Formats: sequence, C-alpha cells, structure tokens
Amino acid sequence: MPKNKTSINKDIEVGSKTAAQVERTFPMINDMASEAYINEVGNRLANAVPPEFQQRQFNCRFKIVNARDINAFALPACYLYVNRGMIEAAKNEGEMAGVMAHEISHAMLRHGTAQGPGILTQIGAIGAIFGGAILGSPELGQVAAAGLITPYSRNFEKQADIVGANILARAGYDPRDLANMFRTIAGEGGGQRAPEWVSSHPDPGNRFNYINQEASILRVSSNPIKMTPGFQRTQQYLRSLPRAQTMEEIEKGAQGQQGGQQGPTPSGKYERNVPFPSGSRTYNNGGLSVNVPANWREFPSQTEVWFAPDGAYGDDGITHGAIVGIQQGKGGNLQQEFDAYVKGIIQSNTYLQAQSNYANTSLIGRSGYTILLGGRSPVTGRNEFARIYGAQTRNGSLFYVVMVVPEDQASSYNNAFNNILRSVSL
Repeated sequence: MPKNKTSINKDIEVGSKTAAQVERTFPMINDMASEAYINEVGNRLANAVPPEFQQRQFNCRFKIVNARDINAFALPACYLYVNRGMIEAAKNEGEMAGVMAHEISHAMLRHGTAQGPGILTQIGAIGAIFGGAILGSPELGQVAAAGLITPYSRNFEKQADIVGANILARAGYDPRDLANMFRTIAGEGGGQRAPEWVSSHPDPGNRFNYINQEASILRVSSNPIKMTPGFQRTQQYLRSLPRAQTMEEIEKGAQGQQGGQQGPTPSGKYERNVPFPSGSRTYNNGGLSVNVPANWREFPSQTEVWFAPDGAYGDDGITHGAIVGIQQGKGGNLQQEFDAYVKGIIQSNTYLQAQSNYANTSLIGRSGYTILLGGRSPVTGRNEFARIYGAQTRNGSLFYVVMVVPEDQASSYNNAFNNILRSVSL
C-alpha cells in the first residue's frame, strides 16, 4: 500500500464532489438494465478485493459514460466510470471486467490521493483523461493551476495490474483477460493516436508478460467467466444507440455552452428518411429532467436543450424533435410572456403561422398555454407542425417545450411527445 498523507474521509469527500461534477459534465447511460449489469459486475469485483487492500469505508459505485473513447477511470472512494466505447471494444465480459478490476485497484490502493503533493491529484488526473473538460469549478481550476494534471506513475500502474489480476481470479475471471484487453485497446488505436486509457495509464513495461506470469501462480477457475448474456445484451444495446461523441467533442460542447452558443452544432446533416422515435432514456442536467427517445441526440446551450434524431438537425435548426428551455421573464403575466415567446418564434421562422388559438394546459405541474403553428418548411419542403407549450416559473420566467415534426409523420411522434410532456420537470 503506497504512503498517503490524506485521510480516508478526505478521499470520500473528494470522490463525492468530483463524481457530482463528472455527472454534470458528461452524459451517462440511463438504461436500467445496463446500469444493473455494470453494478452487478462491479460489485462482484469489489467484493473480491484481497482483504489487505479492502477499504471498508468506500462504497463503490459504477456508471457507464455515453462517450465513444476507449476509456475508464476511478475517482477516490471508488466512484468508477466505464466509457461506452470500452464496453463496445471488449471481446467478452472478462476483458471488460479486467479494466474495471484495474480501476478498482487504483481506488483501493488510494493512488489518486497518494500520487501528488496535493489531496486533489486524482481530480487533476481525471482532467487529463478528459482533456480538461471538467475543469469548470474553482476547485478543479486550482488543481490545473497547481500542475497536478498527470497520468498515474508506472509504479502505480504495475501495482494496479497485479492487484487487478488477483481480484479477477478471486471473482471467477481469468486474469489473462486483463492482459488481452490491453492488446484490444492498443489495437483500437489503429496506428493513430493511442486511446485515452493508454495515455493516462502508461505501460510499466512488459505488461502483457508479467500479468500472464501473475496469472500462472494464481488459483484461476477451470471455467472462468467469459461471455455472459448480460454482457451480450449490454454490448448489443450500446451498439444500437446513435454514435456517441468523444470526450473532446463533449468538452467542446460544454465550452460552447459556457460561451452562449445556441442550438445544434453545424455538423448535422438533413435527410429525407429520419428514424422514428425508438426506446426511451432520461436526460438530467442542472435540475432539468425529461424522458426522450433513446435514438435522439441532445444539444444543450445556456438556456435550452434541443433533442433530435440523426438526419433532423443542422445549421437551420431541427426538423423533427423537441426543444426544452427557459426564457427570462420581463415582468409580465403568463399570457404576456407566452405571447412574447410565440411572436419570437414566428419572427424567426416566417413560414410558420398559428393554426389554433391558445388552449389551457399543464406543464411542470403548473398552469400553462399551448398553441399549434404550421407551415411549409424551407429545409424539408414539407408541411411542418410546431406545437408550443409554456408555463410560468415561480420567478416569472417562461418554461417552454416546442415539438417539431412534419405534418405527415405527426401521428408517429405522438407517444414520444406525450412522454416528454408527462416526464419533464424542473
């Protein structure tokens, strides 16, 4: 166990605060079956940590990050995150579990707070993994300024490899799958830039060989866990989702949000055949919670979030999907604030005209109004419906939801739109 001047309680405090920051910054996979699976594997591994390395005060938690980088990381106190890209790249559960066991070892050996001169070294290391994406709070900014953004040392890497191999054997896996996963990760680089996990977890030298040597002296099951139904289901589900962003792309999106960018990125492409809503996931950010189709992307800005499937977003906005946001009040009542918002929409989209009068509705548990707009979209050349809902918050701001869909496909979107209205909360 490496020397560490930081208290266990401080590890727990740092881990908790940093985990909250991570989950505000990066999108998590909110599929109940996938969450249950990753926690099942994670808890099996955590319970197999050798007694001399156990930290009983730590309550390990496991989450999947919706990012395509081949990456995984553990915060102090055993908050562990596995990127979707890592699970998609693994050849079996043993390889995925190998990376998780390695990260659990870092947490149990308290490498994050033992490595540098300050107690927040691990936060800096995570900043390095993310390319600085989470350096949004004053505390994290101080870490960057202190020069604590460094990968793990090679000595700590070897310790995590050896302890990780022991965890795998004790949990019913073959430690050789950890060595195999390193080759899988290296192969994913394709001769280009190394995957992020390799950058932050440097090879101590002869990694593949010494892990296999360690495996040869451990008591390994004659029928180790390899391919499981849970792994197959989770991997298949993740591969069915729209292409995930990289950490760098997520970082740029966060920077754009801070800079006041509005709406979708200009990298989108409009297509005639847009996939219909499929599945459901929960989007949580800054107090906003809403259920949207699993095959819709989100594009947050300072005041609103746009949700749309592939082929339905670009420079000129969205052609299918929803916009959820809040507009600062100007001192008026609900009707005045709603009037102002609707007029702004029509002025910005001159092809739209009112198709109905205001109707009473309920939104976020408050009384509100709704109106239907329609017109021929200059983007698709098709008749488009845009239904607007609005309700006034306690501080007088207008909370709004806009549903956008071609008229001839409206019935296919009713369930998705109703699910948004039922679930949205602030």
